[in-house]
Amino acid sequence: MSIQLKTLFWFAAFALVLAFIVLLKGILLPFVASLVLAYFLDPVVEWLEKKGMSRTIATSVLIVGFLLVVVIGLAILLPIIQNQVSAFADKVPEYASRIWAKVQPLLEQLKALLPEDKVEAMSQSFGESASGAVKLALKIIGGLLSSSVAFFNLASLLVITPVVCFYILRDWGHIIRFVDSVIPVYCRETFREQLKAINVILSGFIRGQATVCLCLAVYYSVGLTLAGIDIGVVVGTATGLLSFIPYVGCLSGFIISMCLGLAQFPEHWHLLSIVAVFGIGQILEGYVLTPRLVGEKVGLHPVWVIFALLAGAYLLGFLGVLIAVPVAAVIGVLVRFSLKQYRESVFYAGEGQTSK
Repeated sequence: MSIQLKTLFWFAAFALVLAFIVLLKGILLPFVASLVLAYFLDPVVEWLEKKGMSRTIATSVLIVGFLLVVVIGLAILLPIIQNQVSAFADKVPEYASRIWAKVQPLLEQLKALLPEDKVEAMSQSFGESASGAVKLALKIIGGLLSSSVAFFNLASLLVITPVVCFYILRDWGHIIRFVDSVIPVYCRETFREQLKAINVILSGFIRGQATVCLCLAVYYSVGLTLAGIDIGVVVGTATGLLSFIPYVGCLSGFIISMCLGLAQFPEHWHLLSIVAVFGIGQILEGYVLTPRLVGEKVGLHPVWVIFALLAGAYLLGFLGVLIAVPVAAVIGVLVRFSLKQYRESVFYAGEGQTSK
């Protein structure tokens, strides 16, 4: 087979996969979620198989156990979040007044530089705008959660995902063997090598980073609650779950927590507890959790991860967020392989030369 035909074949395969994703993106969410969940849980199923269980029984036990953990976790977490958000919404006007009391002295010092009418207008509108912005945000979030699209996506995730995940986990070995059998013979060994490299990255990032995010969500929720933040569980959970985006989760959680601390605490020294929570959290993440659970050779640069997540969200919404990191890992491995082939080629080294 000529190089042109090989290139045409791979471009056609890539175009078909891309067209399939774009055309059916509206219904792919539960299936992609099932695939990600199955990939995450497959090592546990293999471990249970080594202990003597059949693949079907091991998969059934794991799926049921996982669902029980999720249901129990939601049953514990959701009432706490609901109570904290409700109590926080009632205190928004009070917090806005406290912030204004701290900002007002600064504005008094700027009176000489600002027109008097501007200062009065700012003093009248600050409290209203602050409380109104928070209430509007809460209203928008509530509206999104109660919309029909969100309800359909949630229903499909809860109903379809466990069923599809069961079949994928049960037939994981058959799926791997089928994919291997349809790979062209001339590039099968090379393809296997690249799949192994991709699997190392994905297992390190998806399985490891998911575990890190859950650990950080628990830590920040407990830490911020003990620090006195009214919605510590909400902010802590969001901070932990967003930690898979480099720097974004910690930075956004820290800024929100400091703003809430300024509104809640009458004395600024209380803010040191928030600084301590995030300082210890960064040490825990950087020196304990990430090295042990993710590893240092994942091969995905933070900038590449952020770009992939933003591009996936822009192009395919939440579905894009789910597949962004796997696609980024695949592209990264293929780019490194292509560069290696390029440096070993005659085109790079020149006719009759060898590359160094």
